[in-house]
Amino acid sequence: MQHKYLTVVETPHAKADVPVFKVGDTIIVHQKLLDGQKERIQTFEGDVIARSGRGVQETMTVRRLVQGEGIERIFPIHSPRIARIEIKKAGMVRRAKLYYIRDRVGKATKIKGDVKRQVMLDTAAKLAASEAAKAAAAAAKVETEANPTGESKRAAKRKAKAEATKK
Repeated sequence: MQHKYLTVVETPHAKADVPVFKVGDTIIVHQKLLDGQKERIQTFEGDVIARSGRGVQETMTVRRLVQGEGIERIFPIHSPRIARIEIKKAGMVRRAKLYYIRDRVGKATKIKGDVKRQVMLDTAAKLAASEAAKAAAAAAKVETEANPTGESKRAAKRKAKAEATKK
């Protein structure tokens, strides 16, 4: 049982957009990295072999193969450094931790797919894509109404600056 005061402190820090994924799923983790002064996003794609903790302290272990060598990373799910998590493929396993995959090589590391959950994920992805397309179309319509000439913002700023210097 978690203490009620801890719950009050932790709930504002929990992310609301975390997808429902299970151990055995193949996911893509988009992580924010500082590259000098800029911030960029780097992806890490692999199979979820473990989840542990609860609430804000929940973590996941993601494993992938790079040039035949297994790489595992532990990501805090609710970290502000995690931009988003995408579920690529739903897997069906009968274990809570898949540490046995570390000892396996080749086809023995394959995880069987969960067809029913994959269909649900695909329909949800299509719905999200159509909603994003509608939002982009609405934004483009607003932009064309605000700027009927079709020139870029930069060109409009230059033009306004040139007119201001002429006066």
